[in-house]
Amino acid sequence: MFMLVLITALVSGCQVFSATDKAPGPDAMANSVMGTGDLGLVIERATGSVLVINTTNRSVLHRIEGLGDLSHASVVYSRDARYGFVFGRDGGLTKVDLLTQSIVGRVIQSGNSIGGAISQDGRYVAVSNYEPGGVKVFDSTTLDLVADIPATYTKANGEKGQSKTVGLVDAPGNRFVFSLFDAGQIWVLDMPDDVAGSQPELTRFEAGKAPYDSMITPDGRHYIAGLFGEDGLSMLDLWDTDAGVVEILPGYGRGEQPLPVYKMPHLEGWTVADGRAFIPAVGHHQVLVADMNDWSLVEKIPVQGQPVFVMASPDNRNIWVSFAHPKNDVIQVIDSRTRKVIRTLEPGKSVLHMEFTPRGEEVWVSSRDSNRVTVYNTRTLEPVAELDAQSPSGIFFTSRAHKLGL
Repeated sequence: MFMLVLITALVSGCQVFSATDKAPGPDAMANSVMGTGDLGLVIERATGSVLVINTTNRSVLHRIEGLGDLSHASVVYSRDARYGFVFGRDGGLTKVDLLTQSIVGRVIQSGNSIGGAISQDGRYVAVSNYEPGGVKVFDSTTLDLVADIPATYTKANGEKGQSKTVGLVDAPGNRFVFSLFDAGQIWVLDMPDDVAGSQPELTRFEAGKAPYDSMITPDGRHYIAGLFGEDGLSMLDLWDTDAGVVEILPGYGRGEQPLPVYKMPHLEGWTVADGRAFIPAVGHHQVLVADMNDWSLVEKIPVQGQPVFVMASPDNRNIWVSFAHPKNDVIQVIDSRTRKVIRTLEPGKSVLHMEFTPRGEEVWVSSRDSNRVTVYNTRTLEPVAELDAQSPSGIFFTSRAHKLGL
């Protein structure tokens, strides 16, 4: 049995935990009975490591090392929530076993990757790549390559190019949807069923200038891409793809002077609450509110900086907003009914990510330059625990295994 060092201290009423560097190994876990529903991974971006954490106990179970460049990393989970697939910036796809707390598979599949997704049936893991531009699809069990989809397109001068791919999500029907930044397109990749010899099908749509990230609505119907090259968003209705891509919220920044963009919003952090979408505005200190019935702009909520993540608690009661440099040391909480900022929190230096526990009683917040993760009670909005971490960034709980578009 591995040693877990537990340091209890009174720091603003919080508990403080520290991780051990000693690996338990698969044999040490063999006689333990453990579920995965309250587990998760925290990315330690500077050291190429991840922490296996327990949300119920607010504790760090183990540090797993050797995952390469995690400076822009994300995680998806297998259907049984046992395995995490970690997408590294160096093109690494790493399969982590949360029960044995070890790496069970790793491939370097490109030169520069930017995230990924797992299919609805859990059989395929897709990776979105900057270099070379395109998407690669792997068998989730073996990590064998299943499909290689280069993001080739024709430039305005007639030459062939290969685009960076962004905004990769899974969609119902065993589909993957992603955007081509350089080509200004959205592609839908329909993965085959179990019929022998069937091949993936690819459909292309024109999407506007420089889509930089995207999200899919919780019902899996609407894929929405933010556009870096214009004030507006592109939306594809996956129930009616014959209609093509339509523009929504056109000119949302019209008449306002855009500010320098220090960090692009992460649109998978968009949120839907009370029939409205809450969206980070590019180049503005605003959260946009759109009516989802017709996607018209309802309101612009002023916030203290340029929003990066705009996330609703699972009950949709409050909206939590993080920010880009230089005002990235705070979180602001918005009441979803009044659409007013009700609290400004200070978790630490360089806040990078938030993640709600599955039923929303707590939210975990990473502060990269403070080397800690702070846990907040979502009812009182007060901190209840702190965990030591080495330059933490993304926080990913296994509840994601049962959600679309994550």
